[in-house]
Amino acid sequence: MANSDAIDDGTIAFYRTEAPVYAASGPDGVSRFLETFLERLPEGARILELGCGGGRDSQEMLARGFDVLPTDGVPEIARQAEARIRRPVRVMTFDEMDFCQEFDAVWANACLLHVPRPALPDVLRRVHQALKLDGLHFANFKAGGVEGRDEHDRYFNYLSHGDMLAAYEASGGWDVIESGDYVGGGYRQFRIPWVKITVRKRG
Repeated sequence: MANSDAIDDGTIAFYRTEAPVYAASGPDGVSRFLETFLERLPEGARILELGCGGGRDSQEMLARGFDVLPTDGVPEIARQAEARIRRPVRVMTFDEMDFCQEFDAVWANACLLHVPRPALPDVLRRVHQALKLDGLHFANFKAGGVEGRDEHDRYFNYLSHGDMLAAYEASGGWDVIESGDYVGGGYRQFRIPWVKITVRKRG
C-alpha cells in the first residue's frame, strides 16, 4: 500500500486490521501531557492533530473550545475517531502535510514514532512549515536507541533522547521548551521507556 519513505507497510496493515480494537484500547481519558500543552496556547487556538487514533485527545480539545483539525493516516482508524467526535477526520499521512503557517499548534501524541528514521527530519520540516511563527509542537517516542519492530510487526524509530534532539535540530528552527525521558504504557504492553519534547517555532 505505501509508496513513501515516511510510511511503513507493516505498520499501516496492523492499524487497518486492528482499527476497532486499537481505537478502544488504552487507558481512559486523554494523553497525560495534553493539559500542560493546552495551557500554553491562546484561547480558541487552531490545532493540527497528527495520528489522532480513536479521537480521545481531539474530543477533549474540541470540548474546550479549540479549533482542531484531526488527522490520521489510516482510513479505518479515522472512521473510528469520527464516530467519537461526530465530525470529519482528514485521512492524511505525515508526508502529505502541505500546510503553510496555518496552525497555532501541532499535537503529535504517540504517532511520529512510526516514521522511519531517514524520513523523520522531512516530516518535522513539514510540521515546522504548518505552524505559525511561535507556534507550539509536542511529540513523544518510544525510547531505545535502535529502530526495530514489535510483536505486531509495527515499525518504531525507538529514539534516544539525543536522537530526538538531533532530528529536531536537523529539521528547522526550533526553541526547545522542554524535553525528557519518562515511563509510559503501550498497546498491550507493560510500562516502557519513552522520550518527549515540546518545541516552539522560531523564524
